[in-house]
Amino acid sequence: MPRFFPGRRRFADLSEQEILALAISSEEDDAYTYTDYAETLRKDYPDTAKVFDAMAAQERGHATSLTREYERRFGAHVPLIRRESIAGYYHRRPVWAVANLGIERIRAEVGRMEDESANFYLQAKKKATDPGTIKLLESLYQTELQHEEIAGSLADRYLPVDKRAEENEKARRQFVLTWVQPGLAGLMDGSVSTLAPIFATAFATQNSHTTLLVGLAAAVGAGISMGFTEAVHDDGVISGRGSPIKRGIASGVMTAVGGLGHALPYLIPEFWTATVIAIIVVFIELWAIAFIQNRFMETPFWRSVMQVVLGGALVLAAGIFIGGS
Repeated sequence: MPRFFPGRRRFADLSEQEILALAISSEEDDAYTYTDYAETLRKDYPDTAKVFDAMAAQERGHATSLTREYERRFGAHVPLIRRESIAGYYHRRPVWAVANLGIERIRAEVGRMEDESANFYLQAKKKATDPGTIKLLESLYQTELQHEEIAGSLADRYLPVDKRAEENEKARRQFVLTWVQPGLAGLMDGSVSTLAPIFATAFATQNSHTTLLVGLAAAVGAGISMGFTEAVHDDGVISGRGSPIKRGIASGVMTAVGGLGHALPYLIPEFWTATVIAIIVVFIELWAIAFIQNRFMETPFWRSVMQVVLGGALVLAAGIFIGGS
């Protein structure tokens, strides 16, 4: 029994009978996983869901072939051996965790699953002794290696180029609405709205510690306010903007980040050094916001510069003027 995995078996210690039982449960689990992905995607991406339905059917076919081979050699009862009972064996990420990351991430996860399955059959074949079992495991190994091509043929059948492009664009648009738009709004608010109070305090007191406290309070307070506002004002059902919790997190976190960026330099005790660094950080933030607006929101770059960089510079100047007067 492995020292660092109490209660779990090593793959190297499994018998041929146990390896076949493990292969059966693994194929059945993968079939359920593909079906779960299909159900998750069916409403918004029905064509991709059909691809996963077909892949689930293939996995069930593999489980049937393995079961017949097991019964031929060892009888009707197949002991239940799960992946999680084997030390060092690959695991599958929960569908709900991957599904939240978007359709392209799901497709990448499926590719990883097939690679891991192929490696399992390669190692299992090395431990087999029966010619019929070796032939089946070799066949399954080759099938898993070719699954990318099989998935591609299924995609050609159920997901032609125009449908894939349509689904990819829908996924991109949903990502922008759920994460980028509220996050960008928060970053802009946090970066710009905190400029005046932070720099007014800085030039009024010329004290790094006081300025840091005001900056932290302004950034955290703005983040909490923006996050709650985004989360409660639109549940996303009618607008299609996605989960209010995700949008609230994106908005709140990025608002706090925007304010903290030019508050944290005041951790430096020497006031003028901290202030110079904070001003440099401000302009980096403003140009980054202009770039994000242009990249994801398709706002013309120089319009973004005028809106964000020039506007932020005016707010910064106002804070310095008020604090220094």
